[in-house]
Amino acid sequence: MKGARRPEVRLPVPAPYGGGGLEPDGDYDGLEFRDADLGGQDGSGARFMDCSLVGCALDETRLHHARVLDSALTGVRGLGTDLAEATLRDVELTDARLGGPQLHGAVLERVLIRGGKIDFLNLRTARLRDVVFEGCVLVEPDFGGARLERVEFVDCVLKGADFHAATLTDVDLRGAASLEISAGLDRLSGAVISTAQLLDLAPVLAVEWGIRVED
Repeated sequence: MKGARRPEVRLPVPAPYGGGGLEPDGDYDGLEFRDADLGGQDGSGARFMDCSLVGCALDETRLHHARVLDSALTGVRGLGTDLAEATLRDVELTDARLGGPQLHGAVLERVLIRGGKIDFLNLRTARLRDVVFEGCVLVEPDFGGARLERVEFVDCVLKGADFHAATLTDVDLRGAASLEISAGLDRLSGAVISTAQLLDLAPVLAVEWGIRVED
């Protein structure tokens, strides 16, 4: 089992974001977005490099195909944030409160998601490499058709996780504080779980395999 490589985000002293709204294909380098309301704005295809987002609102923010590189996002919140087909590389996401974020088809590499709560995270057909979920709550995350390589779940809660048609390589689920899988149990080859987790999943596995259990 190969462990995930965590990002090493060392931001330079940032310049304050001057406002004015995001722009499609915009270029944002070394900026601090603090308590900015970016809700409903369109930053599709934009590049964020060495940026810090603190306490920002991302309700319905369109960041389709954006690139977020060597950046830290802290305390961001929002519903329906669109990061479909985006690239996140060397990114730390801390204490986020997100509902229904769209990351289908996205590429995540060396990403740390620590703390907070994310409901209905859509990672269908995404590619995750060297990603760590730590101390967070994931409600009904959808990994359908995704490729996960060197992904770790540490002290986090997974409720109703869907791994349908996913491909897992060196995925460590042993550290999950709670593990609930709603679909894709047959795709867990390439993952490692603990003995206790196996016992917890036994009833679901019995149903999946058509095993009748009687006393």
